[in-house]
Amino acid sequence: MADHYTARQMLERLVAIPTISSDSNLPLIDFVADYLTQHGVETHRTYDDTGTKASLHALIGPPVAGGVILSGHTDVVPVEGQDWTTDPFTLKERNGKLYGRGTCDMKGFVATALAAVPDMLNANLTHPIMLALSYDEEVGCLGAPPMIDRITAELPAARACIVGEPSMMKLVDGHKGSIGLNVHVHGFEVHSSLVHTGVSAVMTAARLITWMHDTMQANRAAAPSDTGFEPPWTTLHAGIIHGGTAHNITAKDCTFVIDIRVAPHESVDEWEDRFRAKAAELEAEIQQIRPEASIQIERRGRVPGLLPETDGAAEALVRRLTGDNSTEKVSYGTEGGQFQERGVSTVICGPGSIKQAHQPDEFLSLEQLAEGERFIARLIAELQD
Repeated sequence: MADHYTARQMLERLVAIPTISSDSNLPLIDFVADYLTQHGVETHRTYDDTGTKASLHALIGPPVAGGVILSGHTDVVPVEGQDWTTDPFTLKERNGKLYGRGTCDMKGFVATALAAVPDMLNANLTHPIMLALSYDEEVGCLGAPPMIDRITAELPAARACIVGEPSMMKLVDGHKGSIGLNVHVHGFEVHSSLVHTGVSAVMTAARLITWMHDTMQANRAAAPSDTGFEPPWTTLHAGIIHGGTAHNITAKDCTFVIDIRVAPHESVDEWEDRFRAKAAELEAEIQQIRPEASIQIERRGRVPGLLPETDGAAEALVRRLTGDNSTEKVSYGTEGGQFQERGVSTVICGPGSIKQAHQPDEFLSLEQLAEGERFIARLIAELQD
């Protein structure tokens, strides 16, 4: 007999599988695949290069165009260094809230969709519901693109995609894009009394970071105020930096990581090109001193922005399902832009508040879980028409 779960029971099972991005998500994928197979639903996996992580997609209903994709990521952020008052991987109810890592971001949405699979199968759908569960969203939205490519190539064209990131079940039709870069400046060591004959990797890195700061301030000064984003300008940020050997030696190496969060009306690729061009300019300068010096840049992740759509099918659908006529925009990134970039009308709508994401004692309220259940039930009814 096939297993049946309430949304809460499904959330409890999902939270109990610690799918931290640094670890494999296959135990969760195996559980979901087994559950869907029990209900006669065929599943498809797309593995990463190591074979230790996979996305999963499945179609429920008739294989015809005009269905809806429900998208969620399976990975969660670490709990190390956070002061939890409960076991992060054991669902705990307290004062109308369900605590656990991933309850809000975003296993709550995934749980409501999976728990409703029997209802989907019994509903005599005229258009399908497609489930799309990715890996490595939290480390740069790395896992979704290969899965989306398969969905768009192998399944009937979807009318809409709903990415269930926590939005308090409000419609979000736009978010910033982002580029994550790892930078390694290779200098040349000399005694600091002969600094003119060497290249300090630290000081060269500082010049790049200063350029980022100055560029961001220029963005701020020129930004329109009516974009709906907070902040409304493209931001450039260096979060980690390491370098140097001693106070009196020019640094041989300096590494730092950056992210550029790009306003949707601007191009993430053009911003990466701008940073690389500045790095190339500085590299040419330091190589005039020491040809061995260099600046290496590695792309860590690329997330396109989600653009508001004119007469978008996904927006119209979610407005009907929620009755919400407001529109919100967010500055964090999601996999929504990756679906939209591949021609799928996409919006964000999911249970919980982004304010709880990544926090100690992360929670999803029972009220929001119930609202998510009602949303899925209305979607099923919509696709029976």
